[in-house]
Amino acid sequence: MLPDMTTHGNLLLVEDDAALARGLIEGLTCEYFHVAHQSTGEGAIAHARLNAPHAVILDVRLPDISGFDVCRRLRQLGLRMPILMLTAHGDEADKVLGLELGADDYVTKPCSIRELTSRVRALLRRAYGEFAGDTASVMQAGDVRIDLNRTRVSRGDTLIDLTPIEYKLLVFLARHAGQSLSRAQLVENVWGYAADLDSERTVNVTVNRLRQKIERDPGNPALILTVPGVGYRMIDAGR
Repeated sequence: MLPDMTTHGNLLLVEDDAALARGLIEGLTCEYFHVAHQSTGEGAIAHARLNAPHAVILDVRLPDISGFDVCRRLRQLGLRMPILMLTAHGDEADKVLGLELGADDYVTKPCSIRELTSRVRALLRRAYGEFAGDTASVMQAGDVRIDLNRTRVSRGDTLIDLTPIEYKLLVFLARHAGQSLSRAQLVENVWGYAADLDSERTVNVTVNRLRQKIERDPGNPALILTVPGVGYRMIDAGR
């Protein structure tokens, strides 16, 4: 049985700066997380494959391979735990690339333990505890089937592999089919924190990533439509 993710969980911190890693481990441990540490990308991949942590906190700059490569390879291995990227201040390209490769969120360094803990807890809640009390077991979005009990998405007999944040975004859009939802609404209800300019860009990247997986023609989406000046709207969804 999974632990209570609102209070603790097993984290993998991937950070090559020893002083920074010590500070983060101390702060996260005080918040009742168990934290394993790896200082290289290859070590992180090996640890994740063997131990399946509940979430990964992943620095972009590592001494052997980049955090982007680690993120890509974890997803290629079928590991779906939430990944939070640690990016440099103001480096927009890092943030977007990490999200496109399958990361669920990012925090800009330097960051406070309070902010990091809040983001990690939100990721864990979304990944492991969000849908337990749902009364509807299946939703349909066009020909895409969303099985809430099994947290699985499929088209026909083909499973569609989504990250936790992609899955929650899809479910939220499907639950509000036909409604135009602003990016701020999506940030607050899917990511779980107040919207700002950077987080609204995160929505755009994640919607694009989701379209690549569920739309038959991502360049001409039929399920998730852009509402100019507002945000996005899911069409043709039903229970």
